[in-house]
Amino acid sequence: MTSTAPAGTTARPFDRDQAQRRVLRVLVASQVLSGAGLAAGVTVGALLAQDMLGSTGLAGLPSALFTAGSALAAVVVGRVSQARGRRPGLSAGYLAGAVGSAGVIVAAVLDNPVLLFVALFVYGAGTATNLQARYAGADLAAPGHRARAVSTVLVATTLGGVAGPNLAAPTGTFAEALGIPHLAGPFILSGAAYALAALVLALRLRPDPLLLARSLAEAEEADPATVPAAAPAGGRGSVVLGALVMVLTQLVMVAIMTMTPVHMHDHGHGTAASGLVIALHIGAMYLPSPLTGWLVDHYGHRKVAIASGVTLLAAGVLAAVAPGGSVALLALALVLLGLGWNLGLVSGTAIITDTVPLATRARTQGLVDVSIAIAGATGGMASGLMVAATSYPALALTGGALSLALLPAVAATAHRR
Repeated sequence: MTSTAPAGTTARPFDRDQAQRRVLRVLVASQVLSGAGLAAGVTVGALLAQDMLGSTGLAGLPSALFTAGSALAAVVVGRVSQARGRRPGLSAGYLAGAVGSAGVIVAAVLDNPVLLFVALFVYGAGTATNLQARYAGADLAAPGHRARAVSTVLVATTLGGVAGPNLAAPTGTFAEALGIPHLAGPFILSGAAYALAALVLALRLRPDPLLLARSLAEAEEADPATVPAAAPAGGRGSVVLGALVMVLTQLVMVAIMTMTPVHMHDHGHGTAASGLVIALHIGAMYLPSPLTGWLVDHYGHRKVAIASGVTLLAAGVLAAVAPGGSVALLALALVLLGLGWNLGLVSGTAIITDTVPLATRARTQGLVDVSIAIAGATGGMASGLMVAATSYPALALTGGALSLALLPAVAATAHRR
């Protein structure tokens, strides 16, 4: 689509679609890198804490900490993006994730649990930024293609996200050669990946998609020949629904995912086996994104949100009944868990993006992601305590049952509309 040049530029035809394609290329490159950084904490964070503390009950604490850190980072990244654009906000978030990764390595070398927890909190900034990047993909997208733009950014995380867990064993060996504890090895990869993602965005994310979208909107409003754009559909109820869909899916996903490597370890499986299961899980979190985006654009947010709840229920039931010695069944349960999360994230993100106007979009998106991060922190912390008090199957069944709350929520908002 060709439009007039935005304010402050030379008066020549401006190709919005071409700018969108460039933005998506840069975001895809950064997401491939950040996916590898994201996977490190998921794969060995709980095992590292269990090894340093000697307690299964606190094995969920790392997940809780880096998701709590992502809550603070979501606010900061959202506010920086609102004021200065996506490029500085996302770059700063990934840089903080790299610093946190370095802190985890130092903590492991010193065998200092307090430093470990502080570093994991900072490391969470990378997780928040990885999620915030999906919004940047939709800033310049046409209304009927926003879900697919979001999904394009999400699917790019698959490459790094799948490779990262499978590099847990080799990076552990590399770390030992450097005198670093084996379980801290994946954080070497994480730090390098987040730092490179920050560099790619800082140098290449031009034009800034959010700032450009605002300029184009202002230019269209000032041009009397331009047909006014339709106001965002929905209202406060739609924002709440979008947030609720993403909060519940994050809570259930993080709780079950966090304790799966510990559950497998307790049944005699090594790091390679748990790394494979987590790699398949992360692949299912991001790889179906193009299909999910197409489904949202063609069939609507609410139907896909309902499918998310049903898929998460199936994942919880399968994880609960799968024998601890069966890597295949646990892998299938985690694949369903990732798919349910993907359906919820893409549909929830599309609801928020379609509802909130450009003037306040980045700030609102940041606040919504705070809720998502708090849900993840709650799920991560409660998962270890629940498994210590009951069992992994009880945790999985509880998570599956909780996901069903999406169905009445979607039905209630659809009725109000």
